[in-house]
Amino acid sequence: MKKKIILVLAFTLALTLFTGCGANSVKGSTIVVGASVTPHAEILGVAKEILAEKGITLKVVEFTDYVQPNLNLEYGEIDANYFQHVLYLNQFNKDNGTHIVQVAAIHYEPFGIYAGKTKSLDELKDGAIISVPNDGTNEARALMLLEAQGLIKLKEGAGFSATVLDIVENPKNLVIKELEAAQLTLSLQDVDMAVINGNYAIQAGLNALTDALAIEDKDSDVIKNNYTNILCVKEGNENDPAIQELIKALKSDKVKNFMNEKYKGAVVPMF
Repeated sequence: MKKKIILVLAFTLALTLFTGCGANSVKGSTIVVGASVTPHAEILGVAKEILAEKGITLKVVEFTDYVQPNLNLEYGEIDANYFQHVLYLNQFNKDNGTHIVQVAAIHYEPFGIYAGKTKSLDELKDGAIISVPNDGTNEARALMLLEAQGLIKLKEGAGFSATVLDIVENPKNLVIKELEAAQLTLSLQDVDMAVINGNYAIQAGLNALTDALAIEDKDSDVIKNNYTNILCVKEGNENDPAIQELIKALKSDKVKNFMNEKYKGAVVPMF
């Protein structure tokens, strides 16, 4: 009987030690995350403080484009990235044969149409120039927003893969100028209007809710399900303990309050 009791106590002690060891297994870890400058890197700055309290170091590598963060993740140069929405990730994997997966939905940034040389949609003249992002899913997103304002009409079924070639009606003969997303705010003064990605608008000091002439329907399930910005890792690393701690930090009340207070509706928490 004594022998059985000793064995049970030994097992219980071992289980306790194992559990404690698991809880502290990420202490001393370093996570390297690629991110757009705004708002992603700023949001990660708050998560960094939370992780530091758990003994985890978060290093943020800032990128100014939408290609390198995924390539760096695929090749193992970073542990995760946080800059893209669901549709962009899916298209990137399809086009490049990469193996990147979503591990958490974090926030949504409303897409907006911003004034350049022309200050209102009603003032748009025949042949006016409107710039849009030239990367697959974001170009379609921009064109759908222009369609929602009655400025153009897209071919039926074009959907999330729409390009300028799918425009079937253009009553004002608008010139749709495709530009790299990062160039949209820089060239805003040279065009009549621009449809700008949320992160680049924020970086330029623009807020979709107060500065845009028109924005997406942020309450639409189509928008939420496809354009929520996500934390991503290389396939196979989804359950990494340090990544799980990063997810907890990003989905904390501290991060949510930061988003609401700093961006005032230009960044919408999705948790």
